[in-house]
This record gives sequence, C-alpha cells and structure tokens, in this order.
Amino acid sequence: MTAPIDRLREIVARLRAPDGCPWDREQTHASLRGSVLEEAHEVVEAIDEKDDAHLREELGDLLLQVVMHSQIAGETGRFDFDAVASEIAEKLVRRHPHVFGEAKAKDTGAVLQQWEAIKREEKGNRHASLLDGVSGALPALTQAEKITRRAARAGFDWTDAAQVAEKIREELAEVEAELEPDRLAGPGGRDRLEEELGDLLFAVSNLTRKTGIDGEVALRRATAKFSARFRQLEAEVAARGKRVEETSMEELDAIWEENKKKSRNADRGLRRGEEAR
Repeated sequence: MTAPIDRLREIVARLRAPDGCPWDREQTHASLRGSVLEEAHEVVEAIDEKDDAHLREELGDLLLQVVMHSQIAGETGRFDFDAVASEIAEKLVRRHPHVFGEAKAKDTGAVLQQWEAIKREEKGNRHASLLDGVSGALPALTQAEKITRRAARAGFDWTDAAQVAEKIREELAEVEAELEPDRLAGPGGRDRLEEELGDLLFAVSNLTRKTGIDGEVALRRATAKFSARFRQLEAEVAARGKRVEETSMEELDAIWEENKKKSRNADRGLRRGEEAR
C-alpha cells in the first residue's frame, strides 16, 4: 500500500504535470509565500482553539505547502522532499548529542545553549552573533521575544520580572513626555514618539518572555476579547434603536463597563463550577 505521504507527493506531482491543474502549474516559491504564512497562522489558531479536528486539517494544509515547494524545486533538479526530510533528520540528530550521543544536558537551558553552540560551529563561525538566524519576516512581537531570548541565553537579561515591569513604567513615562503638545508638534515629534512607543512595546515583549507568556497568544486573546465585547456593545446599542456612531462616548463607556463586569462575574462562576466538580 502507498504510504499517505507518498500518495500526497504523487498527487502534487500530478497537479503540477503538463496536463495537470493550470493553477497549480503556475505556482512558484514566490507566489506561495503568502500561503505559507497564512497556513502557519491557521495552525496556531487551531492550537489556540484546542480543536483536534481543526488542527489536523490545518497541519495537512501546512504540510501541503512543504510538499508543493519541494515539488517545484525538484522539477529543476535543485532538491526534493526526500532531501528536505533527510536534512532536518540529520540536523536533529547532530543538535541532540545528549540524546543520540554522549553529551549531557541537565535541563532545557543547557539544551538551548548546546543547540546554539552547535549551530554556530556548523556555520563555520564560532564568533557569529547569537542573534543571527532570527527571521526578519516574523511578526514584530515574536521577533522581539526571540531576540531577547537569545540574548538571555548569554546571561544578558533582567534578574526578575519586577525589573522588567519597572522598565515598562520608565518607557511609558518617556512616551507620555513625547505626547506633550509642544514636543509632539515640534520638529521630529512624531519620529521621537514612534521610537519611544517602539521601546515601550519592546519592553512589554521582554516581560512576556521573562514570565514565560507567549506574547502573540496573549495579544491575540486580548484582541479576541475586545472584539467579542465590541460586538456585544454594538448589539446592545442596536437594541436601543441606535448605532454606535450615533451614541455618546459616555453612554458607550457605561455599556462597556457593565458588559465587562458581567463577563468577569460569568468567568468567576465558571471557575467555581469547575472547582466544584
């Protein structure tokens, strides 16, 4: 019987064949770039939903991207799927000598340090920056967390989360200073504000990393919570025969705060119910 991965590869090759699908034949690495990002984000969404069926489907869509790119490269003799799979398998063995060799690694921190050291040796430059290899295509929040995590592995880090929180307060004060009308309206005002806002966001990313919180997940959840409450706000305003745009900020704020209170009370009741089980 044909293994599922072999069947998938055969299907993709057939789609790319001269008598295959016109759309699939036209695709290139560049044209599929956005699809790779989209499918990766949808995998993350399925993980957040804790939905196995959805996750299985989205992992399949992401795997399709890997197979498609491998097929495109294979058609010009550059590399194929076997080469991709073989290379990552060999890399995993090389970078886990504590599993496949005689090295020792007592904890996750030691594993990560070892991984980075081996990677620098593989690239033939022991003096390469610890920050090399962090993709510039990552979402800004994820990129910031990765950069500070790399620096932390070398010991360049805050002692505790409280120090990072203090840094956030310091950066916020600098943002507030740039918001003063005279400074903001003056030469370079918006550029300075952008810089200070960037410093503030970077400090917040340090706090999420330091506390072990995934900043992307936290921000997505906060955005989802805001969206749900705003939709509820729209519904309540509509029930009063009005539109949000036609309602005063004072009334909107009162509805918002009431909805927030109801949501918190509901969350507390849910937690109590779970604890009672």
